[in-house]
Amino acid sequence: MKSAVRSAVALAVFGSSCVGASSVFAADALKYRDDLTPKDRKRVARVVAPGTDFSKPEMFEPMSGGAATSTKLINRDAYSHFSANITFEEEQTFKIGNGLFRKMWASSPSSTQASDGLGPLYNARSCQGCHLKDGRGRPPLAGEDAVSLFLRLSIPPQNSEQEAALASKAALRIPEPTYGGQFQTFAVTGLSGEGRFDIELEEIEVPLNGGEVAVLQKPTYKVRDLGFGPMHADTMISPRVAPPMIGMGLLQAIHPGDIEALADPEDQDGDGISGKVSRVRDPRSGELTIGRFGWKASNPTVRDQAADAFSGDIGIGTPDRPDPYGDCTDAQTDCRKRPTGEQTQLGDTEAPDPVMDLVTFYSENLAVPARRAFDDPVVLRGKELFHEIGCIGCHNPKFVTSRKAENKAHRFQLIWPYTDMLLHDMGEGLADHRPVGDASGSEWRTPPLWGIGLTETVNDHTRFLHDGRARNLLEAVLWHGGEAQPARDQVVELSPADRAALIRFLESL
Repeated sequence: MKSAVRSAVALAVFGSSCVGASSVFAADALKYRDDLTPKDRKRVARVVAPGTDFSKPEMFEPMSGGAATSTKLINRDAYSHFSANITFEEEQTFKIGNGLFRKMWASSPSSTQASDGLGPLYNARSCQGCHLKDGRGRPPLAGEDAVSLFLRLSIPPQNSEQEAALASKAALRIPEPTYGGQFQTFAVTGLSGEGRFDIELEEIEVPLNGGEVAVLQKPTYKVRDLGFGPMHADTMISPRVAPPMIGMGLLQAIHPGDIEALADPEDQDGDGISGKVSRVRDPRSGELTIGRFGWKASNPTVRDQAADAFSGDIGIGTPDRPDPYGDCTDAQTDCRKRPTGEQTQLGDTEAPDPVMDLVTFYSENLAVPARRAFDDPVVLRGKELFHEIGCIGCHNPKFVTSRKAENKAHRFQLIWPYTDMLLHDMGEGLADHRPVGDASGSEWRTPPLWGIGLTETVNDHTRFLHDGRARNLLEAVLWHGGEAQPARDQVVELSPADRAALIRFLESL
């Protein structure tokens, strides 16, 4: 099976019968790719051109993650399988990484010394605690504590030094002075969490063509029971749900030239879409590079995203983010007096090497599930509408990954993530009014859509968008504004049958 899939994907790139439609990935756009020969550029341009025949699926369309796609039985574990084309030895590395991803960390001191270091302030005790079954988080139900949804905190720059740090991208945001960059509602025994927050909902009716009415819920977040005194008067608060983990290594393997080719920050082509690249500092080299991960594309690699989560979500120090106190600020003196989980005999940090290597490999190789019902006539009609309405202006269907990808399993794969990896203005309705790096208070990275139709199967809910406000896929579409407003308005005007077909297409991804 693996060799057959691998050969199929190679055929797609090196001489398939894919249509030669015009594409944002025209051969001249691929000149930014330093991993392709001129001949390869033409072939890749042909393969990634948008489909034009919607009477049947495109070649290899079911294999969303190329040869890495999981074709295993669809059930609650659908997001938890390893890339189908990794080696037998890499499978062992993946499984060890899985164990660390699920590991429950304990407060210090503990008899389980290798698990010491939780907190002192935290949002979850394990990676799996937020990314349940490697999937998508949600807002808390009535009476629940929030775990897979938390609040980011920052303030505007207060002096020239902070302004300079933001301008140079030595920092992407200025943390709240007392509570840091993240609001943590849990704490180890003997220490209080930073507080609680409430979510108030306002209902908004949206009339749809055909007589239906959709009811959106607009959330407002209010913190209370603050454990360390008042917050700064200008604190900006933004909610985040944990995104699904699948396909991250393949997104990392998209050649930077392909992302650059899709960017049009000044909307020079006049299509109303002005996606821009997020530029961040590589924490190892200090050089500017492309931000790919996080809701505002603020991390360049999967490892950086994981290190931030260890520090901010769990309070665990790693070689990449060594502070054992995580997001505890200097103002939280009781927090910074707590014992840490650093064990000299084990390493220099609470999670020393090779923990980060293993968790990173695991995170990079969670496979994208294969498409379902991709040849259903209703799904094909929905796909046609997705293209006609202009959704592909941001949710770019496909890429061929770089030949130079670090992991061999990720190299030169035809993938279908439905994202351009760029920042887009999504309008006032979704704005959090909290800038991060190049992302303004109304800009978000286009989230990948692959696997989105299995959210309910894996996570027992259908909550979408950065804060989980959308209770289904239609609501998620109706929240689109800004650059996506024209496409959103066309969805409103669709016939009920066509609107249902569009949703069926999304559910097939």
